[in-house]
Amino acid sequence: MNPTSETEDRGSAERVRAPTEQRILSMRPDGVTGSSIEAVLRKRMDEFAQAVRERDLERLMAFYAPDVVVFGARLPLETRGAAVHRQNVEQWFASFDGPLVFELHKLRITPGDGSAFCHYFALVTGARSSNRTSGYWLRGTTCFARRDGEWLVTHEHLSMPSSM
Repeated sequence: MNPTSETEDRGSAERVRAPTEQRILSMRPDGVTGSSIEAVLRKRMDEFAQAVRERDLERLMAFYAPDVVVFGARLPLETRGAAVHRQNVEQWFASFDGPLVFELHKLRITPGDGSAFCHYFALVTGARSSNRTSGYWLRGTTCFARRDGEWLVTHEHLSMPSSM
């Protein structure tokens, strides 16, 4: 074995063993890593869920791009534009009489350069008229796009499991 390769092998082994060394596995052109995009979107989804729980329509609609497309669990099955989606959300909020529980479960985020996807299950529970409680599960895919430096929902797909 020649001395050069032996030295290189030792240097490689020392670099592997250095536990305090930080490495960035991927970096976007704007200097943002995939993991920090995921952290931003996780926070956005937490704030989104809080706005639903508080039935804060103004705050919730601020997450949506003006040209959002939503395939919802309520009729109509497709809405185009934040103004039309807003009407659907208003009707949905009005269908509950009291507090609304909206819990995200198994949230998975796939970050990308200019767009990202969030997949989740949501448990929705709340009081309806005549003192009955309603509860159901939704499956959701919320797609974000970065527009003018802000992550906005540009597509959302919600569905409910059914036994066919």
